[in-house]
Amino acid sequence: MHTILGALQTGLPLLFTQLAVTLGLLAIGVACYLAVMPFNEIRLIRAGNNAAGIVLGGVLVALAIPLAATLASSHVTLDIVVWGAVALVIQLVAFFAVAAVLHGLRGMIEQGNTAAATLLVGIQIAVALLNAGAVAG
Repeated sequence: MHTILGALQTGLPLLFTQLAVTLGLLAIGVACYLAVMPFNEIRLIRAGNNAAGIVLGGVLVALAIPLAATLASSHVTLDIVVWGAVALVIQLVAFFAVAAVLHGLRGMIEQGNTAAATLLVGIQIAVALLNAGAVAG
């Protein structure tokens, strides 16, 4: 029992630190995404635009997947920061690549086109899974 308590005593602070760092990276990733998007998803969501809600929900999942892989495969907090930042950049680049290929994406999302939103989220999650596999190495 003493060894379990000792492990908790040393392990829990590290767990909370690394989880907090990863959540911070997720928040930074979402903030960067919202700052560079050509439309205001929060405003669209508040107006009841389902497509914007689908896209933002997908962004959260797509950003979290490689961050979770980084968290699971790293033992040093600095690794989480470095590889987490790389993973976030890859996800943001993937969005811009999709936006470049899907001409009129902004208008489709603003008009509530859930088919376009679903396609975008599917691509983002597919890239996130591959990104997570690469990060976890």
